Amino acid sequence: MYGMEDEGIFEQLFKLLQSSGPVNWNLAREVTKSLAGPAQPIDPAVAEEYRELAHVAEVRISAVTALPSPATGELNPTDRATWAAENQQSFRILVEPLSEKLSALTDSDQLPDMPDLGAMGSMSSMLAPLGPALLGVQAGTMVGFMAHRALGQFDTGIPAMDHDRPYVIVPNLDDFAIDHGVDHRQVRLWGALHEVAFHRIMAVEWIRGRFVTLVQAFYDTVELDMSDLMGKLSAMNDPAEMQRMFGADEEGSGLLKASSDPGRLADIQAFTAFVEGYADRVVRLAGAELLPGIDRIEEAFNRRRTEPSKAEQFLQEFAGLKLERWRARDATQFCDDVVDRWGEDALARVWEDPINMPSVEELSDAIGWNARVLLDDSAFGDESP
Repeated sequence: MYGMEDEGIFEQLFKLLQSSGPVNWNLAREVTKSLAGPAQPIDPAVAEEYRELAHVAEVRISAVTALPSPATGELNPTDRATWAAENQQSFRILVEPLSEKLSALTDSDQLPDMPDLGAMGSMSSMLAPLGPALLGVQAGTMVGFMAHRALGQFDTGIPAMDHDRPYVIVPNLDDFAIDHGVDHRQVRLWGALHEVAFHRIMAVEWIRGRFVTLVQAFYDTVELDMSDLMGKLSAMNDPAEMQRMFGADEEGSGLLKASSDPGRLADIQAFTAFVEGYADRVVRLAGAELLPGIDRIEEAFNRRRTEPSKAEQFLQEFAGLKLERWRARDATQFCDDVVDRWGEDALARVWEDPINMPSVEELSDAIGWNARVLLDDSAFGDESP
């Protein structure tokens, strides 16, 4: 990827290590670019069709939910490379906290005894400047993998933090339609509905702050496993190993491994599952009359979420963050159960306060959620037969 020659390894390494922050974003961009592939201009007619469908989606979704309508601008139908480039730092909340973990390990006596690296110095002294480069590889690989799988911002599994621009990734939606034998035009409307619904949810006043709080609490419990990294660093005099470490191939990019607290992990899983599951319900309500194939599309999408993408697998490995997106189906059923028992107003209570969001256990126990959230309110306290 970087054209490393045997005689220029250390010079190349020196360039890679140049970073002014906790993550080497220049390296991340190069890794992402390599994985996402070349730009593929979108047919203007297809782009215009998506934008028109987004306007239809806004009207339909406004009819089925009272969630706020953010001023996010027109839908942006794009290709993989462009989406990846414009979202390079959108998921930095998943990478930057690891910088402090690496620094803490470097400053402690937790590093294992390793052989001296000769001209490159000790392992401990190398790890400090190498940290931003390692995290750059992680960040770039994650976004590069996402670019080949995500259908839009609604389908990344993790809310983007740095901007609110709505996207659909056209080649991925086309592939989804082909792979599952569903009509392209229906998939395009379905994708537009999902993107609009997602941005309505993310416009709830407290939703982003809640997610940041959960992620910060999660990373407080993350513990890095340095053994694999130490082994790779000890082999840095091998040109092939250097190429693998910084080439962002699927075999050589897992430089960090982590474990985390199950309780904090469950909090994030519940949050992301509810956001996705609620959106699924809104899309069904808004699109059922216009999408005769919605059952088939939903079934394919749910089946797809039971198979973790490369990005999700990578995120689980280097940060210990296992999303379990299949729980979105539980969340949709939770929403249906709440509405069937206590009405739409009861479900809307979730958006009043972050403590009203269901836990992982409550996603399968609407009555338990009712006892915690609604029981003291006379308007919702009685369970219908």
